[in-house]
Amino acid sequence: MAMAEKDKELIRGSWESLGKNKIPHGVVMFNRMFELEPSLRNLFNFDTTYVEDYLSNAALLDHITKVMLVLDAAVKNLDNLLALKDYLVKLGRKHATAGVSIKAFGVVGESLLYMLQCSLGEAYSAPLQQAWLNLYTIVEAVMSQGWPTDSEHKAD
Repeated sequence: MAMAEKDKELIRGSWESLGKNKIPHGVVMFNRMFELEPSLRNLFNFDTTYVEDYLSNAALLDHITKVMLVLDAAVKNLDNLLALKDYLVKLGRKHATAGVSIKAFGVVGESLLYMLQCSLGEAYSAPLQQAWLNLYTIVEAVMSQGWPTDSEHKAD
């Protein structure tokens, strides 16, 4: 779960501005996620196509806030991502219970990179994209440990 120092620098530098105003960036991310996979709206009883309405949906706004706080925690713990392991595994289990598929996390990752590109503009670079992809891959891998295994499904 270790990351290269250069990746950590890039992530911290990019998050410095984004982390101060998380919600608008989270809305961009979720909007992209819903564009790529409209069925994810069903998890929030959310059927509107207007971004402006995101902020009036309390459950969705709460979830956006939580996702951005998880990203914030990952950035703050870049030197010791293992500290987040138990939390992320439980978070994965919670998502599995809510009906989120592991495949949906590919869409989330793509949406995260899209948000970074939109929010950072010219500061968004290939090395920065790769650094965030490396971090997201770690977070996703740990969260996926919370999903039931095939043997657990058979035992039900």
